[in-house]
Amino acid sequence: MIVETSQSNDVVRAGGGLVVRQAGSRWDVALVHRPMREDWSFPKGKLEVDEPLEDCALREVLEETGLICQLVRFLGHTEYEDRKGRSKVVAYWMMTVKHDGGFETSDEVDEVRWVDLAGATDLLSYERDRALLAAFAASDNLDTLLT
Repeated sequence: MIVETSQSNDVVRAGGGLVVRQAGSRWDVALVHRPMREDWSFPKGKLEVDEPLEDCALREVLEETGLICQLVRFLGHTEYEDRKGRSKVVAYWMMTVKHDGGFETSDEVDEVRWVDLAGATDLLSYERDRALLAAFAASDNLDTLLT
């Protein structure tokens, strides 16, 4: 017997980054604006076939921001229902910038903005992103992560 499953029951896997930098004693994070959804979020995107999640996260951050980054540590994941009714799981890493290749607007992302953590909390469109940011900000060793 062959059982077919609908596309809507598939789990969509994705990777993304909380790209951070220190500005004096303050931490800033890069957020992207997606014009088709009119929202602010962390850069992220879907996993390609046979692609490791870490590579997906780095590729998507580069594609959406122009930033070539390095992974610092795994932060966790979010899970939600996407626009097509599928379960979507996004794995996130803290990242730092190795090189700024230059941002170019696209249909997917029309702005990248560096925002301090408090400002990011106010700007992020989704509670799941605010919760991830809060967990990151609550880390008691933020200052030692980049040394």
